[in-house]
Amino acid sequence: MKDKPVILVVDDQPQNIELLEAHLVPQGHEILKAADGEEALKTIAENSVDLVLLDVMMPKIDGFEVCRRIKGDERLRNIPVVLITALSAKEDRIKGIEAGAEDFISKPIDKGEVLARVKMLLKMKTLNDRLNHAYEEINNMTNFGEASILSFDPLNFVFLPKVDNIVNQIIRKAADAFDKPQLVIVGVPDEHHAWQWYQYEYMFNELKRTLLAIDFRQGLDNAGNLRTVQFYNESGHNQPEIQAIVKSLAALSIPVSNLASYISDSLCIFAVNYDRDVTPYDASVLNSFVMQSLFMKSLSDQIRETESAFEYTVYALARASDINDEDTGNHILRVGDYCAVIAEGLGMPAEFVEAMRVQATLHDVGKIHIHPDILKKPEKLTPEEWVEMKKHTVYGATIIGNHQRLITANKIASSHHERWDGSGYPQGLKGEQIFVEGRILSIADQYDALRNKRSYKPAFDHATTYKIIAEGDGRTLPAHFDPEVLRMFVKLHGRFEEVYERRKD
Repeated sequence: MKDKPVILVVDDQPQNIELLEAHLVPQGHEILKAADGEEALKTIAENSVDLVLLDVMMPKIDGFEVCRRIKGDERLRNIPVVLITALSAKEDRIKGIEAGAEDFISKPIDKGEVLARVKMLLKMKTLNDRLNHAYEEINNMTNFGEASILSFDPLNFVFLPKVDNIVNQIIRKAADAFDKPQLVIVGVPDEHHAWQWYQYEYMFNELKRTLLAIDFRQGLDNAGNLRTVQFYNESGHNQPEIQAIVKSLAALSIPVSNLASYISDSLCIFAVNYDRDVTPYDASVLNSFVMQSLFMKSLSDQIRETESAFEYTVYALARASDINDEDTGNHILRVGDYCAVIAEGLGMPAEFVEAMRVQATLHDVGKIHIHPDILKKPEKLTPEEWVEMKKHTVYGATIIGNHQRLITANKIASSHHERWDGSGYPQGLKGEQIFVEGRILSIADQYDALRNKRSYKPAFDHATTYKIIAEGDGRTLPAHFDPEVLRMFVKLHGRFEEVYERRKD
C-alpha cells in the first residue's frame, strides 16, 4: 500500500535538500531528490509524486520554467508545486503564480511553516485526486450503462459474464492504480440456488476468474433478508459480518487491509485492498455498478417469464386445434422443430428461427372451425366437404389475427397449403408470391404427414418419406416446394429423422 506521500525536493544546493529531508522524513514522507530542473522533470515523469518543493534559482532550467512544464502536462498538472525562493519582489511572486505554483516558501525556511504548508497541500492533493477519481468513475458508470443497454439481449442474458464486466470496471489493472481494489471476491447463486464463489485478479493484462472452495455466506446472517452496502478499514470499527468475511479471506491467505462490499440474496461482491482507506463513496460506486446489472437481470427474468407464458399460450391454442384431427400427440411440436431446422439452414436470423419453431405449431389452428365429422372421416371427402376443409387456412389467419407478435403464425396459417407451382390453396399463389414462412411449413408438414398413419395410407419410414418428397410419387411432387427449401431439406433430412425419433408419440 502507498502509505507514504512522495515529495520531490529540487535544489542545486545539497545542504538545502538535506535540511528539507531532515524536516520531512520524520513526519512519514518519502523524499525524492533532484539537483536541477532537467533532473526534476525526468524524476517526476518516472515516479508517482504527490508534491514538489522547487527552488527557483537553478542552472539550466529555473524553477519558473520547471513549474510551467509540470502544469502544462495533463498527467502532472494536479501535483501541487511550492516555490522555495529568496526572491521577495512582487513581480517574482506574480511570475510564480503565472507559472502555476500553488504556494511560496521564503528562504531561509522555517520548519513549522514548511510542515504546515506541506500538510495542507497534500490534503488538497488527496481531495483533488479523489475528485478526479470520482469524475472518472461517473464516466465509467455512464459508459458501462450505455454499453450494457446497447448489448442487452433479455432472452439470452447470462449473469456471470455481466458480473465479469462489473469486476473489469472496478479492479486494479496497473500497479499505480491506487484507487482500485487489488482483487475482487464474488458470490452468485446458480440455477439450483447453490452459491458459487469466485476470486478475480488482473494478471498479465487479463482478468482471471478462479472458483473458490469456500462459502462466505456462513458469516452473513442478514444476507438473505436485506441488501447492504458497506466498507471496511483495518483501523476502524466495522460490522460483525464484515469481520467474518475478513477472517474467511485470511483462511485463504488473503490479508485484508480494507474492502468495499455489496451483500444481498442474489449477489455478493467484495472489492478488497485498495491502496488507501476506503470511504462510503467507494461502496456507493460498487453499488451503482451492481444495481445496473441486477436491474438488467431482473428485466431479463421478467421478459423470459412473459415469453414463456406466450409460448405456453401458443401451444395451448395449438393443442386445442389438434384435438379432433388425426394428427395427435407431438405432431405440432415436431413440425415446429422441422421448420426451425430449415430456417436455420437457410441462414435466417435467430429471431426468425425461434418464431418459426414456436408459431409453426399454430399452422392448423383454423381446424377448430371444421366439424369433427369432416376431420375424422375415414373415407374420401366429398367435394363439398373438401371445400369446407380448405377453409381452415382462412379460419386460422382470422383466429390468429394481425398482432405483431403473431405475424409469423398468421403467414403460416394462411399460406402453408400453397404450392410453388401454383396448385395449392386457398389462393393458388405461385413461387415467391407465397410467404417464405408458408413455404418452409409446407415441406415440414408434408414430411410429418407421410411419417404418420392416416386413414388412407400407412406410416412411412424416413427413407421412403425422403424419397417421396425429393423425387415425388405422383401425389407429392418436388415442384410443389420452393427449390431452396427443398434443397435444404435434402441437405438436412437426417435432422428431420432425429426430430421425429425424439418426439415420437
